[in-house]
Amino acid sequence: MKMKVEKLKVNFKTLEEFKKFKEYGIQELSMLEDLEANIIEDEGSSPFYGIYFGDKLVGRMSLYQVEAKFDRYFSPPQNYFELWKLEVLPQYRNKGFGKTLVDFAKGFGLPIKANPKNQSSIFWEKMGFTPVEYEMERDLGENPLVWTPDGASAQ
Repeated sequence: MKMKVEKLKVNFKTLEEFKKFKEYGIQELSMLEDLEANIIEDEGSSPFYGIYFGDKLVGRMSLYQVEAKFDRYFSPPQNYFELWKLEVLPQYRNKGFGKTLVDFAKGFGLPIKANPKNQSSIFWEKMGFTPVEYEMERDLGENPLVWTPDGASAQ
């Protein structure tokens, strides 16, 4: 089965699809408020990418590029992606959708930082992500994992 990752449009149809995901929250509500305030739809401003199975959104993630000057994870500091809200609907898990999304993000060639849920650490390890070495972020309730294109470790 061929899976294609698409940049998701900021529109009411996409937001309706998001309601099916457990990780539905502040980002989506903010997008909804923008739409309701009649902001013109701009595909380029959406941080969300997804995979459709037929006409149903079955997997999605958000991907933000962070500039090197804000980098606290990689040495030397560099631009990287922050991957959030990676989620595949329960009935579509273990079919390669999550891997396809992560591989798509890796395809940009920049390091990636992710904050996985506790029960998903095995998935991230299989994808080549490793824990951040230092403890500062754990104090914020995060357990960041990182991936680098060259396999180098994070700080």
